Amino acid sequence: MFKQCVHKLAPAAMGAAVILVLLTGGGQTNAAGLLSPRDGGVPALSIKDHAVKVLVEDGYAVTTVEQVFRNTHDRVFEAIYSFPVPEKAAVAEFTYWINGQPVSGEVLAKKRARKVYEEEKAAGHEAGLAEQDGYKTFDISVWPVTPGQDTRIRLRYMQPAHIDTGVGRYLYPLEDGGVDENKLSFWTANDKVTGSYSFDLHLRPAYPVAAVRLPNHPGAAISQNANGAWHIHLDNGAATAREEGAARPASGQPTHRLDKDIAVYWRQQAGLPGSIDLVPYKETANGKGTFMMVLTPGDDLKAISEGRDWVFVLDTSGSMSGKFQSLVQGISEGLAKFRPEDRFRIITFDGQARDLSGGFLNATAANVKRSVAGLQAITPNNSTNLYAGLAMGLKGLDSDRSSGIVLVTDGVANVGHTDKRDFLNLVGRQDVRLFTMIMGNSANRPLLQAIAKESGGHAMNVSNSDDTVGAVLAATSKLTHEAMHDVEVAINGVRTADITPKRIGSLYRGQQLVLFGHYWGQGEADVQLTAKVSGKPVNYRTHFTFPDVATRNPEIHRLWSFAAIEDLQHQMDIFGETADVKQAVTDLAVDGGLVTPYTSMVVLREDVFAARGINRGNAKRLKQEQQARDQRKSQPVQSRRVDQSAPAFSSPRATYSGGGGGSGAFDPLGALLVLGLAVLVIGLRHREGRNRA
Repeated sequence: MFKQCVHKLAPAAMGAAVILVLLTGGGQTNAAGLLSPRDGGVPALSIKDHAVKVLVEDGYAVTTVEQVFRNTHDRVFEAIYSFPVPEKAAVAEFTYWINGQPVSGEVLAKKRARKVYEEEKAAGHEAGLAEQDGYKTFDISVWPVTPGQDTRIRLRYMQPAHIDTGVGRYLYPLEDGGVDENKLSFWTANDKVTGSYSFDLHLRPAYPVAAVRLPNHPGAAISQNANGAWHIHLDNGAATAREEGAARPASGQPTHRLDKDIAVYWRQQAGLPGSIDLVPYKETANGKGTFMMVLTPGDDLKAISEGRDWVFVLDTSGSMSGKFQSLVQGISEGLAKFRPEDRFRIITFDGQARDLSGGFLNATAANVKRSVAGLQAITPNNSTNLYAGLAMGLKGLDSDRSSGIVLVTDGVANVGHTDKRDFLNLVGRQDVRLFTMIMGNSANRPLLQAIAKESGGHAMNVSNSDDTVGAVLAATSKLTHEAMHDVEVAINGVRTADITPKRIGSLYRGQQLVLFGHYWGQGEADVQLTAKVSGKPVNYRTHFTFPDVATRNPEIHRLWSFAAIEDLQHQMDIFGETADVKQAVTDLAVDGGLVTPYTSMVVLREDVFAARGINRGNAKRLKQEQQARDQRKSQPVQSRRVDQSAPAFSSPRATYSGGGGGSGAFDPLGALLVLGLAVLVIGLRHREGRNRA
């Protein structure tokens, strides 16, 4: 039997919702995906062609990017190609064309991969290296880039593509966000595609999709075939030229700039049932299998309504200059929507924290006017002590009132407590559950996601290309409804192990629970989900069969490896890095063919791979995965639901148009967010037995 559970957080004397709003810093974003000479004094190479192909099916997305560069200079270069780290993406392939032939990379421990690359470069041999630069970018070095010649590379990564409140989302990140100023000041940038540009997304949904939307690309061609599959297409033809306002060069073909994320939404049909879906992979009947299980609860969580206190914790450091007054205007409009019986408090912080309002004030017109005037008199200056502001905001909350804390900042903490473990300890001392909506490709997702996970919450991400109204709907729906806490999943019958995540956390309205794991043999499994809602136990149960052989989805092995690595990295966040855990991450990444902070992917000539004794396991796996995708294309979309005969959930799944849990209408916080606070990190405090989310 496998039992999956959360550790109960320390009790607290009060309940409060904690909302953190994060604005990306730097104002102007910069394009990513650029191949630039390592000699910073030389202009970037010309991007000749850029083609993106995305396949979304069976609960995950596979993205393939091919890019061709031309060296218009008269020198041989080593060049670097950078692109933002996509959310929860497992980079599975880096291919570099050598002598006109594609050669894929193999994953090694990071130091060894760098050593091999430098040795081959010094020997004058073709080589490439893909490394992860923390949470910010994947950086790919290529040698040599010869004068007057094209350099062609291919990247492939995969990531979960799950549904939240009946809506799916895929993001192709291109904006690097401008966090690493040292890197940006060194590299030159040329984000213009001079030849062909195309983006194609094929959506093969297992459940009917009613509509598809690209908020920031209205010129996209969207079509649906008779089998319910969708195709989204963008290119640098006339439609894209009109949309982007692109200039048409002398060749007659418009250029395209790689400076804007592509966000694709799809909305499921209303009335779909709550369900459990299983995506297995098992090569032989006697071997070990891997599975992804997706639980989509019915809309059983009720809407709640009660008075609240709000604490605004506002970043007034120097980097807020130019946008602080817009922030003040948003707060002013938001406070005007509060009821007089609601209360608010304003904390400001730069290098230190201050209580501007002097405690809680009732949201009367006079109090709002006086507080807004105090904010308008502030001139942003100094550094950013994020920890001090959050810590002061957590103090002095009334145990008899439900309270929200809004933290607004545009950058990464740079003074005071800045270590991730300090923030985890701060949250750990409270009975706080966080779910995050994090703006921008350069935001410190590892920090914010770790805080959310430690609290039993959930992380969400937002791009400049996203539908802001939709993001607010997602946030307020979870704030205004009950939530499941102390979640446990038990699997009896078939033998399972290595389940991830080890700690589930809470489940909010519309949120799916995704588990990865291994299994052996075949047979019927009894699956039971238990939790508490407002202190009362709930139980959902079903049974279904795990197959003895399943070869349709080999990508599941990599996705399990990535999820297991995330669990180990969170363990290091809490307890610190140890040699054993670091080695475990390295071993998982090498086995799964994944680029991580501890592993890199190196491309060498085939004879060099053989001479160095480097196993071509990843090349074999890439071929196997491509064959499986080609086979799936020729087959109808398959249902992955396994609980039809014994449904686990009796209610339809949640949607924004309503459902068993009630309306997802905007509350005062929603009014504030619509007025321009771009990014949210939304958390939730909960006291057992209280009827609140």
